[in-house]
Amino acid sequence: MRRSLSLVLCLWLLAGCGQAQPDAAPGPEAAAPWTHGWMATVANPDATAAAAEMLSQGGHAVDAAIAAHAVLGLVEPESSGLGGGGFMLVFDAKAQDLAFLDGREQAPAGARIDMFMENEAPMNYVQAWQSGRAVGVPGAVALYKLAHDRYGKLPWATVFGPAIRLAEAGFTVTAKMAGTLERLAPIARIDENPGAAEYFFPGGQPLAAGATVRNLAYAETLKRVAAEGPSAFYTGPIAEAIVASAQAAPLGGTLTLEDMANYEAISRPVVCGPWRSLSICTATPPSSGAMQIMIPNLYDHRVPEGATQAQRIRAFVEAQRLAYADRDHYFGDPDRVAVPLEGLLNPAYLEHRAQTLGDPAEAATHGDPAAVLGGEALGALGPDTTLELAGTTHFSIVDAEGNAVSSTMTVEGPFGSSRWAAGFVLNNEMTDFARVYAPEAPEPANAVRPGARPRSSMSPTMVFDASGALLMVTGSPGGNSIPAYTAKTILGIQDWGLSVQEAVNFPNIIARGDAVRVETGMAPGAELAVALEAEGFNVQAREGENSGLHVIVVTETGLEGAADPRREGNVVRGPAP
Repeated sequence: MRRSLSLVLCLWLLAGCGQAQPDAAPGPEAAAPWTHGWMATVANPDATAAAAEMLSQGGHAVDAAIAAHAVLGLVEPESSGLGGGGFMLVFDAKAQDLAFLDGREQAPAGARIDMFMENEAPMNYVQAWQSGRAVGVPGAVALYKLAHDRYGKLPWATVFGPAIRLAEAGFTVTAKMAGTLERLAPIARIDENPGAAEYFFPGGQPLAAGATVRNLAYAETLKRVAAEGPSAFYTGPIAEAIVASAQAAPLGGTLTLEDMANYEAISRPVVCGPWRSLSICTATPPSSGAMQIMIPNLYDHRVPEGATQAQRIRAFVEAQRLAYADRDHYFGDPDRVAVPLEGLLNPAYLEHRAQTLGDPAEAATHGDPAAVLGGEALGALGPDTTLELAGTTHFSIVDAEGNAVSSTMTVEGPFGSSRWAAGFVLNNEMTDFARVYAPEAPEPANAVRPGARPRSSMSPTMVFDASGALLMVTGSPGGNSIPAYTAKTILGIQDWGLSVQEAVNFPNIIARGDAVRVETGMAPGAELAVALEAEGFNVQAREGENSGLHVIVVTETGLEGAADPRREGNVVRGPAP
């Protein structure tokens, strides 16, 4: 792998970064001719079709990813869109290179650490979520451009074609979109805010499933971006509309035209860590991707040899509790706070950490890598107070040359901040920061800071086999539950003997804090909940979960893909050469 380009963070700590690294992530030996065709699995059939259109024309996985997401912003605006941002993990098969492209939203220069506090108490969450203060600088369009400049094969304007056509001709409102609008109206301002109210609530009623809707403003925005590039979005009338919407009452934010013009999507280090004979590669902070290395390794230290299914599930729960506690305490924007990632992923630390669990009904506390490994300890950090709503999407794509994209995109909560500009909703990503601020206490790692990018649970991930060949592309939406959802697919496929679709369908189990949430609406969730409760865990049974897992696995016979039945996506496959 060309580490000078991908900036992969070396974590083969026992071998040493300067020595040979067997079982590492992609290497030259993995560059055999690709014979598996292409595949896309995306959260909406219209968006999957857009990806397939690019791939069938010989486009790169990145071309397909941009086309798919431009359509998702139209047909799934409750989850992501141009007014939000996201992460993209890209594997270049020919170069054997991995890159993490960060298009996360950014705090305005005028953001304050206490901007969600009122009278020394945190603002009501719904009030904060629907405020202009919650709007960060959108990163999606800049992410498109950074990815396309590096990897795109088709012309820039071509990738927006499917979304423009669909916006002009009209798309069919899905049950998910209509249901979210109906549930949201009593608590959010989406049926009151200018633009959003007229679009989503024509005649005062929420859009109904099956209705055909045109969005000419969205089409016009995409046409300008296609013709002029990101400058059409980050300056001029579109940027002015975004700023005006963010600054509008109630609780207008500080977003300015200068904030918009200064935004850049950036390339950050990829992190690859060993698990058994495999290498798990994922996004570094502000992503929570490193939990995909932590959880499987902690799991191996907790699961007994010859374990039953019940013992495996308990080990999964215990691994999550430890990993979430460390993530919540240490992760933030690495440009604003020191994140001890190498220590947290060090095999010696993980082995020690696996033995530090307390009572099953109590929340796990964070560990201290410096106390185990030596070295300088970090200064005191405040407790995490972050709540992430589940308004996000994920898609996985492999093209006809074996290039791959794992991308998670978001506007944060359902329909973001409910504020509207130029045909799309604006994000509420600033509520992904820790909202509580006490001047006399240490600052949380994920505190609001001007220009910072909030910590995200989004965890786009790829797995490589012992030879360095691509094995798996995975990820999910779901707010704080994303690390649990995604790790379930890795363990399910690699340890529990499940097919890719069985792993996606398997009940979601989330163990953050002092409770274990178990999805009882998917078999055998009810039985798992009873077993965990008998072990002393504080179990919260949930009929359904908000995962949107879209996973591709490379097998000897070809590509196998899965779309999460909890959402509305599908899988499309292209022929092998």
